[in-house]
Amino acid sequence: MASENISEFFAAVCAEHEIKINPHIVDVLEKTAVTENVTLKLAGNNRLRRVQRLDDEDVLALSKCLRSNTCVTGLDVRYNDITDEGAGHLADLLQDNSTLLSLDLMFNNIQTNGAEVLAKSLQCNSTLLSLGLSGNKIENRGAMHLASMLQVNNTLKELELADCDLATQSVIAFAIMLKSNSTLHSVDISRPLLFSHQEEWAVHFSEMLVLNSSLVELHLGKMGMTDTGMERLTEGLRLNHSLRYLDLRCNRVTRDGVHHLSKVLKQNPTLEVIDLSSNRIEDEGAVYLSEAVAWPGCVLRELSVSSNNIRTEGLLSLARAMKVNTTLSHIYIWGNHLEEPVRQAFRELITSGRLPPEQTDVSAYEVDGQVFLAEVFHSLRRHYYKTNSDGTDTSTTSNTAADLLTSHAASPDSTSPPQIEGQQLVPMQPC
Repeated sequence: MASENISEFFAAVCAEHEIKINPHIVDVLEKTAVTENVTLKLAGNNRLRRVQRLDDEDVLALSKCLRSNTCVTGLDVRYNDITDEGAGHLADLLQDNSTLLSLDLMFNNIQTNGAEVLAKSLQCNSTLLSLGLSGNKIENRGAMHLASMLQVNNTLKELELADCDLATQSVIAFAIMLKSNSTLHSVDISRPLLFSHQEEWAVHFSEMLVLNSSLVELHLGKMGMTDTGMERLTEGLRLNHSLRYLDLRCNRVTRDGVHHLSKVLKQNPTLEVIDLSSNRIEDEGAVYLSEAVAWPGCVLRELSVSSNNIRTEGLLSLARAMKVNTTLSHIYIWGNHLEEPVRQAFRELITSGRLPPEQTDVSAYEVDGQVFLAEVFHSLRRHYYKTNSDGTDTSTTSNTAADLLTSHAASPDSTSPPQIEGQQLVPMQPC
């Protein structure tokens, strides 16, 4: 099928299956430039104009159009009304299409059965590099199918499962699979439903970090992590030399947990981005971080400590650390206690050029001789690792980090399916 005829082909498929044509899809197909490595952007949350969200019938017609298409390498269908039925159509597409590299299904209505069929299709698919399922309530059983899929699939590089109602069993399953998976570079399992206070998952992720040498980005936001969990996690971080981005936002980490993390930062040669926003580190935690930032050899480049109940002592210590170590180039502090000495210190950092305005979330201004800080809507980047539409790896921090993505040694192979809470993951056979 010639790519320039895709809109006509879509209309023909709709007519054949008696599907009412979605004008939003036609509009996007007609406006998308016909080139190699095209991403079809069909997200249902268009802020500029109202669009008709995609449903399962739309996905059926679209997937049939893309089965033989060699130009479309990305499909963005976030914030639509796709259910398990639509996930089944996309699973069929993944088995037939050999050029699709990214599939973003975030915040649809896909549940357990949809996750299962997608997992089964990815056993055979050797093309897809990025899968986004965040915001779909696939629950524990659906997540277990995806974890089992990782025993077979050796292509997927990015997996987003935030806010998917994962339980302790499936969270641990992903940690165990990542011990032997040498392909995934970015994983997001933020906001699972964890009811145990033992933080067993932290022990498993710590053990995984010791063995895994390919993971670059790890999102563990809203896990309910305490200082105990942080202590366990840092035991693995000390021995890990691949992770660049660690997301720990919206947890329950205090000064004691940050003390463990700061010790790691003095030794770890790779951690460049850390998100600690919306925790409870206070002044003492900020001082610990400042000591780590000022430590010779610390490679931390970006740090968010917004909304951590930090006062003057802690924020001034961070400002002083930035003068000592120029590696830290981005810092986000809004939501703390920004008193007069802090406002003066950060104005100096910004006006001197040490802290570029676009690399922080505060902006200094003066009224009647007094300095104030206003909130600027800049924030820590959401992703460190990303796959381009042509399948190449990118790291927006440094070329060196990007080069390292492909240089890590593979982790030891797993010879048997792991045991989790008395149950066993279903062994999968490659196609």
